[in-house]
Amino acid sequence: MAKHVAQYRRYTRSTAGSIGYFTILILAGLFMVFPLFYCIITSLKPLDELLIFPPKFFVRRPTLTNYTVLPALLGNLQIPVSRYVFNSIFIAIVSTFLTIIAGSMAAFTFSKSKVKGRKILFLIVQVMLLYNGVTLGVPQYLIFTGLDIIDTYWVYILPAIPSAVNCFLMKQFMDVSVPDTLMEAARIDGARVSTMYWRVVMPIMKPAWMTVLLFSFQSMWSVVPGGTIFSEQLKTLPFVMSSITAGGIARAGSSMAVTVILMIPPIAVFLFTQSNVMETMSSSGIKE
Repeated sequence: MAKHVAQYRRYTRSTAGSIGYFTILILAGLFMVFPLFYCIITSLKPLDELLIFPPKFFVRRPTLTNYTVLPALLGNLQIPVSRYVFNSIFIAIVSTFLTIIAGSMAAFTFSKSKVKGRKILFLIVQVMLLYNGVTLGVPQYLIFTGLDIIDTYWVYILPAIPSAVNCFLMKQFMDVSVPDTLMEAARIDGARVSTMYWRVVMPIMKPAWMTVLLFSFQSMWSVVPGGTIFSEQLKTLPFVMSSITAGGIARAGSSMAVTVILMIPPIAVFLFTQSNVMETMSSSGIKE
């Protein structure tokens, strides 16, 4: 018995090792939240503290002036700010909803269907992970021109729907969390494919599509028109806010105030979905 206890203790992490492990985690966490703290602190600095040299990290005389002057800075716009807010919210919600539906349907086909060639198609999806939006800019513009959707909401929404990352995450999660025996039982009970998808798979897939919700919303909330939107009526909130950030050092405080305001919705979505994100990453073979 004593031999087994000694052997167990031999492989137990020491107190010093635990302290070192948590110290590294704490330092890494502080490093990641440092930009957020810096934005908040800078947004509370008056102009004289912004111009001081050498710059100081902490604020001595906090003020909300950088926030209160935003309506005046945006008051001379031809289009009301509410229109930009509506555009950003509408694009983020619609794009997120459609990419969840498209990604989950594709994952369901790759994981649980018996369609011929699905392995090759999924290999193509994995290859698509190597490409980013910059490399696809010219082909997408030619496609948008051919579809005659330049200067419409579809320019924002359509490229966000076929996401290789979202499809990959949900497919990997489905392989682990949705057993084939469950699908066979539903099929024996007479369930159609649409019924299995909506009533069997989607409830189990909640952690995966909540993770996709987070990633998609964060991406679409910060989207700006890239040479495909020319109408001021269709531009997004980050685009108009960038006019404030281009005002130089005199508007550094207001720029940080804008950054803090734009960070609030993605942070709120993250707090709402964080537990599902962790579960999805662990099930998809992605380490935190």
